[in-house]
Amino acid sequence: MINNKKYVVCFGEVLWDIFPEGSRAGGAPFNAAYNIHKMGIDVKMLSRIGSDELGQKLIEQIQGWGITTEFIQIDNENPTSTVIAKIDEHNEATYEIINHVAWDYIELQPEHIELVSNADAFIFGSLSARNEKTRQTLLQLLDHAKLKIFDVNFRPPFIDVELIKTLLHKADIVKMNKAELRQIMLFLSEEYKSEDESVVFIQNHFNINEIILTKGSKGARYFVGNKNYGFPAVPITIADTVGSGDAFLSGFISKRIQGESPEEIMNQAISLGAFITSKSGACPDYAYSEFENFRIQNSI
Repeated sequence: MINNKKYVVCFGEVLWDIFPEGSRAGGAPFNAAYNIHKMGIDVKMLSRIGSDELGQKLIEQIQGWGITTEFIQIDNENPTSTVIAKIDEHNEATYEIINHVAWDYIELQPEHIELVSNADAFIFGSLSARNEKTRQTLLQLLDHAKLKIFDVNFRPPFIDVELIKTLLHKADIVKMNKAELRQIMLFLSEEYKSEDESVVFIQNHFNINEIILTKGSKGARYFVGNKNYGFPAVPITIADTVGSGDAFLSGFISKRIQGESPEEIMNQAISLGAFITSKSGACPDYAYSEFENFRIQNSI
């Protein structure tokens, strides 16, 4: 089933984002999977959809993009997930996430252990673990993953402090934005003093070697052990910010699993995040050559 080629497993929500102008395939781990695939890395999406028309359309869409649906389960009781997305005057998105949908009930299958054990990276967030069934599946899979990447990605009201702490303890790499950094410090009843002190505190408290801090137009920082690196943002005209953080993570992973330098890893991450932000939606149609030209022209 699994060969020696590098591949990444993305775990969690696959859904339809319902925008005023129409529906788009989405969900943070799936947005990451889409762009990892675009970077030429083999990706497996582990999720669950309903046995309904929306689910069938989602399968057709994902297969049309050339991504395997082998590990997307079909649920005969719970519907395919939909999210009502709204874009404000600053091009920022807010989401109304429907509860008790198919991806809340991802079942652990025997083949998942091998799948995750052999993956070069395992990406997960906290939203998919909001309900007990998927949470238990995630926690069991984390025991088998060799490189565990936690995309914090808070989505109120589905924020469980104890779950967040558990996932942080299990993660090897954590990606968060500035607001999420402040929120985590609050969860820990710690005073927020500075980016550096807060990130180092979280690194030490949870024994996390690598933390990526994204800061929008102010760029990003990459903390590795006791070193840290700062990188500026790529100036662009924003189409919308839907999936920009997911794209950033995709760029990061595509170079991180190849063992590239922090500079090369973050150049790819920031460039891909900016490239997707300059386009409409989290999964726009593009060729790798188009991204590569953008990256070269906007080298940081």
